[in-house]
Amino acid sequence: MEPVTLILGLFVVALVLFATEWLPVDVTALGLLSALLVLGLVTPKAAFAGFGSDTVLTLASLFILTRVLLRAGVIEWIGAALVRRSRNAAGTLRALLGTVAGVSAFTSNTATTAVFLPVVSGVARRAGIPASRALMPLAYASILGGTITVIGTSTNLVVSGALPATGQKPLGFFELAWVGVPVAVVGLLYLFFVAPRLLPVRDLALEDRLRAYLADLTVVPGSALAGQTLRESGLGRDHGLTVVAARRGQDTRYAPGPDFRIEEGDTLTVEGHTERILAGKSTLGVVSKSEQKLQAADPGGVRLLEAVVMPGSGLLGRTLKESRFRERYGVSVLALHRRARTTERLAGLRVQVGDVLLVQGSPERLGALGDHLAVLGDVTEHARDLRRAPLALLLFGGAVVLGGLGVVPLAVAVVVAVALSLALRLLTPEEAYGAVEWPVIVLVACMLAFGSAFESSGAARVLTGALSGVLEPLGPYGLLAALFVVTVALTQPMSNQAAALVMLPLAIGTAGALGYDPRPFIIGITVAASNSFITPLEPSCMLVYGPGRYTFADFVRVGAGLTAVTFVVALLVIPRVWPF
Repeated sequence: MEPVTLILGLFVVALVLFATEWLPVDVTALGLLSALLVLGLVTPKAAFAGFGSDTVLTLASLFILTRVLLRAGVIEWIGAALVRRSRNAAGTLRALLGTVAGVSAFTSNTATTAVFLPVVSGVARRAGIPASRALMPLAYASILGGTITVIGTSTNLVVSGALPATGQKPLGFFELAWVGVPVAVVGLLYLFFVAPRLLPVRDLALEDRLRAYLADLTVVPGSALAGQTLRESGLGRDHGLTVVAARRGQDTRYAPGPDFRIEEGDTLTVEGHTERILAGKSTLGVVSKSEQKLQAADPGGVRLLEAVVMPGSGLLGRTLKESRFRERYGVSVLALHRRARTTERLAGLRVQVGDVLLVQGSPERLGALGDHLAVLGDVTEHARDLRRAPLALLLFGGAVVLGGLGVVPLAVAVVVAVALSLALRLLTPEEAYGAVEWPVIVLVACMLAFGSAFESSGAARVLTGALSGVLEPLGPYGLLAALFVVTVALTQPMSNQAAALVMLPLAIGTAGALGYDPRPFIIGITVAASNSFITPLEPSCMLVYGPGRYTFADFVRVGAGLTAVTFVVALLVIPRVWPF
């Protein structure tokens, strides 16, 4: 059988598997690569070259650098700062969506959505806006921002990395901004003024579904809270923490009023969600006494776990101090969650069955908690160290600036930034490896090899020759529109990266056969593949699907209009910046 026939057959099989996801996309890609090797359609050197390509290294490094920003709380800090400076909650929600789009231009869409999700939910609740009216726009804003730079989404990077094999130059760092910025601006206007009329009203704030913990936090010398009243401190308004009790010396005041003035040495019993308590410890000048004692005894690496108190536990009916919890287990309890609301101080609470403890300690100690405490999960990733935020931002920003300006290749800039992040202990090697989305890496590396085989075998020439005869009557605008629509359709059942890599050689070959410059069609496919709005299958959309209580039809209704807006703006802008 001719190589061209074999390649086209594999192409059809891969297309079906990508669309149905009968196998995971990375497994399909590996199978495709294996078939190429077994059939002798590529050499081993060519097949494995993708795994060492600049594109794969850049992708892996950007996954790690995004985790560095998250670990240091940089993105969270941006959202909190915006909320603190705002006076109008409804206006703040719009400002947050714009900020999300801007941040997403340089970081992962999914990570940006995840970090801003509780912030946007809280702002919506204070503004009296149902979560269902705010969370879908959040996901869409993060996707819109991804079209602005070459690192905005992994799809952009994949397209850029695949272009040299087709004889085209890679995408410039800000090349997509010519169309990405207009698409993002018009898309945000759609989210501000049109989407609210289409979004469902299902009032379920995200934070109502999360565990609220009680924690005892002591105000240390130099704390920004010292001398402020509870109203002035903004503990509830800005930090999502409710003060249920305050202890000064031997006196305890329960449910202190907004005029209660905080002093150094006060121990505040606060109620809030895990990430709020941890963020407060980093920024407010408060400490957990039990945590301090633990760190003095064991300064090594620590983890955070949620553990539920089981029936028969020796802790039942006693306070944590009475049961000598820290001495007994070698770990500290930062906070406690109980389904029934209480105004009791954490130190005075008697443990009950079903209480959930937020426990901190070394991995060895946590692993020996025993049968009386059942571990629910590791929440270490929620910890933020804002003291390292400037350094994390400097490394990420430096890599982006140096790579974007072409001072050094982007791959070099991000790899060096990762090495410095590890050397400066902004992230552990284990966290770095865990941050990489390996299925995406495998998919990209394998498809780069398939793209080379598709081109070198002549299969691309045969297929594009057939397509050019069908599409020639449409003219350049019709061809751009057709490729855009087909790419959008493919991104619904399959991954964005796979859709882009499938369409790219077809677009370049068809444009060349018809005598057009391939560049505008490359840009059109990139924009179309990066903007997946019609179904909730995009990871950013999946994050808000449950909390917003959305249905599949909600995404079709709102996303179809946003897709149409993106389509129109792209068709108006692309030919003017990249002539046919």
